[in-house]
Amino acid sequence: MDGFATGTAFLMYVSYIPQIIDNINGISTNPTQPIAAAVNCFLWVCYGLLKEEKDWPIAIANTPGVVFGLIAFFTAI
Repeated sequence: MDGFATGTAFLMYVSYIPQIIDNINGISTNPTQPIAAAVNCFLWVCYGLLKEEKDWPIAIANTPGVVFGLIAFFTAI
């Protein structure tokens, strides 16, 4: 089950790519949701890595959210 949840979370954040492309092509989108997602994902990555017994699926699943959320945010502003 962890693998499935990790995969779907990964796909959810990779779905920012069309928004990033739109932003780069001058079709600006609202930056609020991507920055909120990036902060949320960052906190989950920290949680996964800072637990006494690291929770790799949580950290791995949320890392793309940090990266793509920040890219979507910065290209939208």
